[in-house]
Amino acid sequence: MNSFSLAGRDFTPELVFSASRSSGPGGQNVNKVSTKMELRFHIMNSFLLSETEKILLMEKLGSRINKEGELVMVSQSERTQLKNKEAVIEKFYALISKALKPRKKRKPTRPTAAAREKRLESKRMNAQKKEQRLKPNP
Repeated sequence: MNSFSLAGRDFTPELVFSASRSSGPGGQNVNKVSTKMELRFHIMNSFLLSETEKILLMEKLGSRINKEGELVMVSQSERTQLKNKEAVIEKFYALISKALKPRKKRKPTRPTAAAREKRLESKRMNAQKKEQRLKPNP
C-alpha cells in the first residue's frame, strides 16, 4: 500500500478563508467582532495532491465535503481571528494527514490458554448461578 506524506507541501495558496461572527457566550466581543474562521479547500482542484490522494480523500472525508466538492472546516474557539485561523489550519493539516495515512493491516490472533480457561470458568460460574435459581425438585 502506498504511503502518502504532507512533508514539504504548503496548501496555503489553495485555502480560502472567510470570517464571520461566532456563536455562543462571550458578550460584546461575540456581538461585534468577526472572529469565527471558516476554511474551504477544493480537493479536486488541488495541484499539490495526486489523483490517488484526491480519490482517497473524497472517500474518507465524504461526510465533511459539500456538494461543490469543498472540504469545509470551522474554528471559533479563540477570541481573535488570527488564533482561529491558525487553529483551523492546524486542524486541516491534522485531518488531511490522518486521512492519507494508510490503515495498519490487522494480524489475526488466537486467544491464549489463560483467556480460554478464564472464559470457561466464567461460563461455569454463570451456569452455577442459574442452577441455584431453579426451584428444588421434590
